[in-house]
Amino acid sequence: MSVAQRVFHGKFGRVALLDMDRPLVTHSHHECHVLIKASGADTFFNVNGRQVPLTDRCAVLVNAWQPHYYDFQSGAEQTQILALYIEPAWLAEAQQSLALSAHPGFFVQPCIELSSKNRAMADQLIAEACSVGLVPRERIEFLLFDFLIGLIEDYSQWRQLRRLGAQVFQGFRDTRIRRACDYLQSHLDDPDCIGNAAQTAGLSRAHFFTLFRKDTGMTPALMLNDARMRRAFLWLERERSGTLGQLAESLGFSEQGHFTRFFRQHIGASPSQYRRVVDSYNPSLRE
Repeated sequence: MSVAQRVFHGKFGRVALLDMDRPLVTHSHHECHVLIKASGADTFFNVNGRQVPLTDRCAVLVNAWQPHYYDFQSGAEQTQILALYIEPAWLAEAQQSLALSAHPGFFVQPCIELSSKNRAMADQLIAEACSVGLVPRERIEFLLFDFLIGLIEDYSQWRQLRRLGAQVFQGFRDTRIRRACDYLQSHLDDPDCIGNAAQTAGLSRAHFFTLFRKDTGMTPALMLNDARMRRAFLWLERERSGTLGQLAESLGFSEQGHFTRFFRQHIGASPSQYRRVVDSYNPSLRE
């Protein structure tokens, strides 16, 4: 069974140490994404239709909103994975141009070979995730930032994007699709969220799906699922009252079991198990 061993949440995004022995469904999210093998068997991810390896020396890089999934091979042994979900706004606080980490062309390629230095820095993050007790926020941010800067310098094209005058990726081009995206992300309890998003955009359902994929590179369902997962993460970090059933209902699921299966298919752990291992560094989430 796949489980989350440790999860850190903060302004930086999420750092998760996951034991994985099941595939995940195709998903996407607004953060740029870095995956590093911590231990166990070599394995694979699929990034935008391309299968790429995850090994001791090969890391996987995923751009914002790029569809991807964990391509677990039947019969393979378990793999422990360090998964980094990085908020562009956090990087931009250190250097404004790094807000381009939200650009869909930020990373040049989905699979890279780690240098000995980068591998050693990743191992430090893994060691902190395996440690007992609360890890100081400053320690996580220091290790995470240094590791990411090394990867960005070697494997991103932020300098080229800046020279070309690329804008921070804050919305999709077509105004109809932007209206639909706003609806998808703010009406999670709507049982026909996608159909009503199409109506909001003033498009037939078929035309909406075609235009949405053309403008965003993904399906409406992927964006809706990302919004549901983001809301679930926040609830699991901060809520000390209420039930998972109430959370499931607020996300548009008719039964708690459907939400639990959905969550596990996207992150590899159940909501209750994930909640037990989260360390949150955002004071506003503890209010």
